Amino acid sequence: MGAAYFFGLNPVTGALAAAILAALLIGWISLRWHQHEDTLIGALWAVGMAVGIIFISRTPGYTADLMSYLFGNILMVPRADLFFMAAMDAVILLIVALFYKQFLAIAFDEEYSRLQGVPVDALYLLLLCMVAVTVVLLIQVVGLILVIALLVLPAAIASQYVGSLGRMMVLATLLGILFTSGGMAL
Repeated sequence: MGAAYFFGLNPVTGALAAAILAALLIGWISLRWHQHEDTLIGALWAVGMAVGIIFISRTPGYTADLMSYLFGNILMVPRADLFFMAAMDAVILLIVALFYKQFLAIAFDEEYSRLQGVPVDALYLLLLCMVAVTVVLLIQVVGLILVIALLVLPAAIASQYVGSLGRMMVLATLLGILFTSGGMAL
């Protein structure tokens, strides 16, 4: 976001490009050198934050209030961004619908999936990119601070009550809607 702002671009566009690049880099390193994703995410997070702060500090003139990206503001999301979010959500849902069985197979038995001819590496990278896009879409709504909680907690809660991945995805989505709507009501 800092680099995009420095070059006069939309910060969300910069975040989207950086998130997809980071997802592909994390996936590539994880696949090639068998490193854990959490370690790679932590390292890239620190580097990304440092680079963003450097770009923001080097931007001449008035610096925009980038704090809104840390905490979000669901009421101040521009209409054009809402349409963009809806389109990206539709793309993500379409990809999940098209590759649901392959994602399920990879999640439970990667080696067997390879033997069955499933393109495991490509689908793994696609899944990481979808998570990266989801994070960027959520930044404006709930902010960077709550994105991880909103991605993890509804899925963790849903997994305690249902036995299939499909039902877990639906319940997690409903819980996410409930949590964000409930937060707005409070």
